[in-house]
Amino acid sequence: MWLKLRRARGIVLCIAALVSTVWLALTNQLILYIHPRYIVFTVIMAAVGLAIVVASLARRPDHDHDEQPVGWRAVVSNTATVSTLVLAAGLIVVPPATLTTATADQRVINSTNVGQSSKTLDSAAVAPANASARFSVADWASLLRQTTDSSFYRNKPVDVTGFVTADKDDANNIFYVSRFVITCCAVDAQPVGVPVYLPDWRNALAPNQWVQVKGEFDSNPSRSSQQPVVIVPASTAKVEQPSEPYLY
Repeated sequence: MWLKLRRARGIVLCIAALVSTVWLALTNQLILYIHPRYIVFTVIMAAVGLAIVVASLARRPDHDHDEQPVGWRAVVSNTATVSTLVLAAGLIVVPPATLTTATADQRVINSTNVGQSSKTLDSAAVAPANASARFSVADWASLLRQTTDSSFYRNKPVDVTGFVTADKDDANNIFYVSRFVITCCAVDAQPVGVPVYLPDWRNALAPNQWVQVKGEFDSNPSRSSQQPVVIVPASTAKVEQPSEPYLY
C-alpha cells in the first residue's frame, strides 16, 4: 500500500489542487486568489484537468514490480510521500486568507499607479455633488497622486472602507484605510490607501482591522507625517471584512 501511495502522490496532489480550485469557486473564495474575470476559465480548466487525471487512474501501468528504495533514498521517497499527502490535505482543509498589512508594508502603499479605471482630476471635478462619497479607496489614492492641493478636495465628502495600516512616519496619529488592487491575481496585488488623521488611533483600532471612515480631506496637522492631505474623520466604525476585499 505504501508503494502505491508513493506512486500516486503526484496524482493525489493534482486531484487535491483541482478539487480545491473548484470548491473555492463554488464558495466564492477563489476571488481571494485571482481576478473575477478569470474564474470561469479557471474552473473550466480545472474540470478538464480533473477529467484527465481520472482517466489516467483508469489506465493500468505497464509494470508493477519496481524495486523499493533503500537507505537514504527510502527516507527521501517516504518524506516526499508524506509531504505530498499533507500538502494535499492542506489545500482542502486550510481556509484561504486575504493579504494583510504585512504584505502592504512589503510592497509599499501607493508606490505604483492604481489602474486606468481610477478617477482623474477632470472626472472628479465634473462629478455631481456628493458623488465623491461613492469613490473607492483606489479612486482617492489616484487623485492624491495627481494633486495635494487641499482646495481641490474641499466640499468632497469621503466614505471609504478598508483595513488599517499604520503610517510609517507618524504611526501614533495617522493610519491608512487600505485595500489591495488586483490586475490578474494575488501575486500582482498592489496596496493603495488613503491617510487618516486620528490622534492615538491605536486606543480604538488595530492594524488589519477593517473600518469605515467618513469625513473630509484637509491639510495634515501632523508635523511628522509626509502626507500633505489627510482625511479628518467625522466617524470611524469597525466593520466586517467585505465578501470581496480586493479592488479590481
